[in-house]
Amino acid sequence: MTKKAFIFDLDGVIVDTAKYHFLAWQKLAQELGIEFTPEHNEQLKGVSRVRSLDIILELGNVQASQEDKDKWLIQKNEDYLSYLVDIDESEILTGVLPVLHFLKDKNQLIALGSASKNAKPILEKTGIINLFDAIVDGNDVSNAKPDPEVFLQAAKKLNATNENSIVFEDSVAGIQAANIANMISIGIGDATTLHEAKYIFKDFTFIDISFIESLIN
Repeated sequence: MTKKAFIFDLDGVIVDTAKYHFLAWQKLAQELGIEFTPEHNEQLKGVSRVRSLDIILELGNVQASQEDKDKWLIQKNEDYLSYLVDIDESEILTGVLPVLHFLKDKNQLIALGSASKNAKPILEKTGIINLFDAIVDGNDVSNAKPDPEVFLQAAKKLNATNENSIVFEDSVAGIQAANIANMISIGIGDATTLHEAKYIFKDFTFIDISFIESLIN
């Protein structure tokens, strides 16, 4: 039987570090005199750090030099990392671990496909890095989702075809990237937002192991 490749996004799928991104962006926005709400934050899902800053500056009609932008990007990342110092396995979203362990028990291939440049330290701190056969993160790719580069690289590292790859994503851009790559897309989150996904679950607690088994077979 052909092994399948299960590719997971990180923020909002495996761990809820998205809240720390929001806090770091909000802190920067406040310093620049820009209002930044959880609603505004939705525009940043699955978007690169550079583009995220541009979106925030556009919200406040703020013009900035490249020098200032570079400085703010570093500042934002340092604030974000300061929130991550104390994270542990309690950050793993409910229902994720049983799925990962089931896939491991079934000798399936598991990869991370994330835009985060901090993916490896997060997987290490949460104690699950050894469950992944391959990790592709923001340090490995130059094109942001919906470009499928991150997922294509992950499948390649696993020696899997796109048709045998299954992607778990919580962002519209991520679902589009999986679909462009001709992979099975599984949306984690709001069904209305993620309607382009082949399958959608509110979170991993709604995913039955029999469903995962059907994907393997």
